[in-house]
Amino acid sequence: MDILHMFLEVGFWMAVVRMATPLLFGTLGELICERAGVLNLGVEGIMAAGCMAGWTWVYMGGDLWGGVLFAAAVGGGIGLVHAIFTVHLGLSQHVTGLGITMLATALSSFVFRMVLPDVTTPPKIIPFAPLDIPILGDIPLLGPVLFNQSPLTLLAIFMVFFIGWFLKYTPAGLALCMTGENPMAVESQGLSVFAIRTCAVVAGSALMAIGGAFLTLSAFDAFYIGMVNGRGWICIALVVFSSWKPSKALVGVVLFAVFDALQMRVQQDISMVVPYQFYLMMPYVLSIAALILMSRRSAYPKALLVPFRKGER
Repeated sequence: MDILHMFLEVGFWMAVVRMATPLLFGTLGELICERAGVLNLGVEGIMAAGCMAGWTWVYMGGDLWGGVLFAAAVGGGIGLVHAIFTVHLGLSQHVTGLGITMLATALSSFVFRMVLPDVTTPPKIIPFAPLDIPILGDIPLLGPVLFNQSPLTLLAIFMVFFIGWFLKYTPAGLALCMTGENPMAVESQGLSVFAIRTCAVVAGSALMAIGGAFLTLSAFDAFYIGMVNGRGWICIALVVFSSWKPSKALVGVVLFAVFDALQMRVQQDISMVVPYQFYLMMPYVLSIAALILMSRRSAYPKALLVPFRKGER
C-alpha cells in the first residue's frame, strides 16, 4: 500500500473527519468540566448512555434531532449525578467518575436487553444522511471532506469555535475558567462556585452524550454493546494534550483520527510486512507519548480536583 498516495485520497480524509467527530464532542465536554475544576472520568459511560438513548428514541419512532436532544438530556442527567457527589458533597472525583462509567455502561446494556430481550442482531434505524451543501461542497478536496458530512459533524466543528469564544470573551465563560483556577476569587465576587461547576459538568456531560449519539445516529445505524470502545478514555488524554484549549483539542482529535484511520486501512493490506497489531496499537501509543510530552509543560487549572467548601480559605 502506498501510504503517501492514501493521504491524497478524499475518502481517507472523509473517514478521518467522521472518526474525529465523537472524539471531538467528548473532548470538548471533558474540557468544559475540567476548566471548571472538575475531573469527569465518566466520559466512557456517558458516551455509551448517549449511544443507547439516541438510538432508542429513534427506534421507538422519534426523529433524529429528537434523539440527539434526548441523548443530551440523559448525559446531562448523569452529569448532574456526578456534580452532586463531587461538587456539592466533595467526594473523590476519581472514584465518582469511575463509578459513573460503570453505572452508565451497565445501564445502557441493561436497557437494551430490556427493550429487545430476544434479539440477536441489533435492529437498524435510518441515520443522518450526509449533507450536500451547494457551492461549499464543490470546493476541491475541502468540499467533500468537510461539507459532505453528517450534520452532527458540522455541529462538532461549530462547537470548537463557539466554546473557544465563550470561554475567552464572555463573562460566564471567564467565570467558569476562574472557577477552575481560583474559586475563592469567584466566591468573593458574589458568584456561586457550586452553581458554576454544576452547570459546567451538566453541559459537558451533555456534549459527551451527543458524541455517543453520533455513533448510533450517524456513523452506524444500530446500537451495539461496547461500541464506544475506549473513546471516552482517549478524550481525557486529548484534553491534556490540548492544554485545555478548544483549538488545540481539534488538532489533537484530528491527529488521533488520522492514525486510527491509517491503521484500519493498513490492516486491509494483505501484502504488508509489519504485523497489523503494530498499526492497531499505534494511535494509543502516540496518544500516550503526546500526553507525556504535553503534560510536562501544560498549565492545568489550579483548582482541578480540589473540592470547594464555602467559607474555607
